[in-house]
Order: sequence, then C-alpha cells, then structure tokens
Amino acid sequence: MVGAMENPPRPMPFSAFEWLVSGRYLRARRREGFISVIAGFSFLGIMLGVATLIIVMAVMNGFRKELIDKIVGMNGHLLLQPIEQPLTDWKDVTERISQVPGIRLAAPVVDGPALASSVHNASGVLVRGIRPDDLNKLASISSNVQQGSLDGFEQGQGVAIGRRLADQLSLRAGDNITLVAPSGAVTSKGAAPRIKPYKVAAVFSLDMSEYDSVMVFMPLAEAQAYFNRADDVSAIEIFIEASPDRVDEFRRPVADAAGRPVFLVDWRRRTSAFFAALQVERNVMFLILTLIVLVAALNIVSGLIMLVKDKGSDIAILRTVGASRGAIMRVFLIAGAAIGVVGTLTGLLVGMLVCLNIEAIRQFLSWLTNTELFPPKLYFLSKLPAEIDFGETAAVVIMALTLSFLATLYPSWRAARLDPVEALRYG
Repeated sequence: MVGAMENPPRPMPFSAFEWLVSGRYLRARRREGFISVIAGFSFLGIMLGVATLIIVMAVMNGFRKELIDKIVGMNGHLLLQPIEQPLTDWKDVTERISQVPGIRLAAPVVDGPALASSVHNASGVLVRGIRPDDLNKLASISSNVQQGSLDGFEQGQGVAIGRRLADQLSLRAGDNITLVAPSGAVTSKGAAPRIKPYKVAAVFSLDMSEYDSVMVFMPLAEAQAYFNRADDVSAIEIFIEASPDRVDEFRRPVADAAGRPVFLVDWRRRTSAFFAALQVERNVMFLILTLIVLVAALNIVSGLIMLVKDKGSDIAILRTVGASRGAIMRVFLIAGAAIGVVGTLTGLLVGMLVCLNIEAIRQFLSWLTNTELFPPKLYFLSKLPAEIDFGETAAVVIMALTLSFLATLYPSWRAARLDPVEALRYG
C-alpha cells in the first residue's frame, strides 16, 4: 500500500487533464489579448490558405476538363493526315479505322479558310466539311443547337455556324451567309475567289468563344466541291471511347488499320503550348498559395512561444505538483494543433462551398463591381468551371495539418524544458 502511494500511476498521454489545460490556455484573459490576436490571425491564415488552395486547384481542374471536353468534342482525340499522296482512299481508310476496338467515330473532314459576310458585317472563319451522320454523332454540336435544326444540313441545303459568329454577323437560322474562299475557279488570269451564299440551317453554341466565333460546318460533298477537292479529304478526325489521357494506346492500332503512310497527331500535341502554360500557372499558384499556410504556421510558432513565456509560472507549478515534461509538451501541442486543425477544417468547408457555387459568386461579383470577370474572349469559356479533385483536396488538407503540427514542436519542446525553479524565481 505504501509503495502504491509512493509511485502513483501516471495519467495516460493526451488525458482529459491535458486537454482541459490546453483549452484554458487558448481562452486568453484580457492581459493575454495580444496572444489571442496572434492565435486568431494564425487561424484565419490557415483557413484562407486552405480555402484558396482548394478553390484555385478546383478552378484549374475545371478549366482543364472543360477545355479538353470542348477541344476533343470538336477536333477529336487523334488527327490522321496523309503522307506521300492525297487521301483519295478516305472511304476505305475510314471504314477500317472504325472497326478498331475502342474507336467511337472516324470522321473524314475537309478544312479551309474563308471570309463569312452578311449585309451587316464580315469575319474570317474556318469552314469544315463533314458528313451529316458524323456531325449528328458529335454530341457537342448536335445537342447544343440553339436555333434551327440539322435537318436541312443533312439534306445539303445549308451550313451550321457558331452563336458568336451569328451574333457578330447579325444572322439567325434561315438567313443567308456568304462565304468567300481565296481560291476558286481557275481562269486564264489565275484562280478567282469563290463566292457563294448558303442558308444558315442551324446555330450552335459550345460555350467556348474560340469555336463559336469561327466555325462553319458544311456537308462534306459540298465542301469538297467548294474547295476544289473532289476526290480527297484534308484529314480524318478520330474519337475514342476511353479517357483522352489514354490516347497513346490507340496510335499503333489506328496506324496499322490505316494501311497506308499516315501522320498521326493527338490532341495533346495540337494544344501542347496552351495546356503546358495552364499546368505551369497551376503549379506556380499552388506554390504561392502554400506560402499563406506557411506564414500562418509561423504565426502559430510565435503565438505559442509568447504563450509559453507568459505561462512560465503556471508551467512551474504544474511541474511541482507532478506533471511530467511530456505532459507539459502535450498541453502546448494540443493548443497549437487545435488552431491548425480547426483552421484547416474550416478552410476545407469554405473552399468546398465556394467551389460548389463558383459561377453564382462570379456573377454576383461582376454585378457588384460592374465589370466582366473572366471574360469569355480571354478565357475561352462562357462560365467559370470548378472540378473538385478529392485526391488533391486531401493533399492540401494533409499539408496544412502537417505544417500546423510541425509548427507546435519547438514551442512545446521549449515549454517542456522550462526549469521550474528558474520560472518561479523570475516569473
């Protein structure tokens, strides 16, 4: 019995006592107001850093996903171009490629520049000849027709144009648009421009200004005649069923199925400069915004050091009544980590809420400031997208929690090393 009294059992680590003391220290009294202010700034810094990181990463992911969907929805995952001789056997090549497993669509196209004009305005455009059945299979076009229909297009009676081009030329479905190609009929004085009016059968919108303002779709047979390509096509656009990032798996099967010398270009190569710039911007933003969390973590260090200095007498008393160095260290670990955990979780909640309502927030800020935030002509998209990647979000949360925990180690160690005698003498 005496031995038991001389060696009382030590409390378990992170006991209720340690949590109680930590909570008491976080509720600073009036004379400790400055420490409370530092803790508040640390909390706000971590919350804003985490929320901003989540929002920026989600918007960057949204931009990438939306742009990939728009680009490959219009241009295909692979572009097959002829080598050595024109693609006069395009029907057979298209049929063989369509039989490759995983190929959703192989669409022969004829591309050419032209000047589109109306009685109101004129604009340079890219005319794309495509078979009517292939155009109907492009959901990005067929499911986004805002005026008219593709029925007339299927009968070769008109063209389909983008909404921004229609607005620029003040045209609606049923109006006439005049297309001027630089090279037309060959005369004794050279090639004369080809000028021909067409009926606007349909007006579509991809919500991507890069395409809505320049694309004109024309039946393939009419485009071959218009650009003097009676027997061949410019290229074959190939669409796969798998993820766009798996396009490399189809290069060899498609090349073998072509049965002739061809040059294959995938969507990443066609837009490499744009997506490389987007990735660099994304990485730089991540590093810059991580500094916000780091600064907030350093605020935790300074706040805890000041708290240890102020609580020197309390620490000495706790040590004299039996609290171990480990217990003192855990008290301040809990106090500092609480700021980081609560700040991180609050930032996670704020970031998720903003991401889920990002477009409404953009419209409200545009109305409030009377300016157009993220203009479509500059950012190619008509609305601000946000795609939450749960892996990246988890990485942000883990990084913030880790930095917050590391920030508490030195002040907690310093509190545990405090000499009770010195603290009581000079405290």
